[in-house]
Amino acid sequence: MEIAFDDRGLVACVVQDWRTGEVLTLAYMDEQALARTRETGEMHFWSRSRGELWHKGETSGNVQRLRGLRYDCDADSLLALVEPAGPACHTGERTCFHRGDTESAPHEALPALERVIADRRGASREESYTARLLADPPLIGEKVREEAEEVARAGAGESGERVAEEAADVLYHLSVLLASRDLALADALDVLNARRR
Repeated sequence: MEIAFDDRGLVACVVQDWRTGEVLTLAYMDEQALARTRETGEMHFWSRSRGELWHKGETSGNVQRLRGLRYDCDADSLLALVEPAGPACHTGERTCFHRGDTESAPHEALPALERVIADRRGASREESYTARLLADPPLIGEKVREEAEEVARAGAGESGERVAEEAADVLYHLSVLLASRDLALADALDVLNARRR
């Protein structure tokens, strides 16, 4: 299908993190930016303020590697699924959408948790429970097993609130276990996606 560029020769492009689903930015593309993105596998946009083509991350190093490109039902807007090599925003924020109502949405919880776990990797074991777990792989396995048993017990006869609390404990400990093996929840989700094929 042909992309329906507007009367200025532009199409809006929402940029979304491939692994977490977080929206990183909204930018615009012209035909050349779209062609360069497809050719190079890295995001290129049209700067409306400068009136020129730009390669995202060319100066900052915060490139965005294209993993998938989708278009809407009218083919007049794009969705780019990317692997970011750093912050998307020129301010240094992970996403350009960091102002306004910033209450965390449910889909943001696990990516935020993984960033906290990564930050705690270098913390003192005395000050951080997460650092203590990361330093003791057998303990992480014990905690995952313990929390899985607790959520199963809650599921058998406790309130929905208790089930959610215990499930959160499982997800936290599972995230730490995965991080200890240099994996992320997205790696497990990739396996689930592969099983649907």
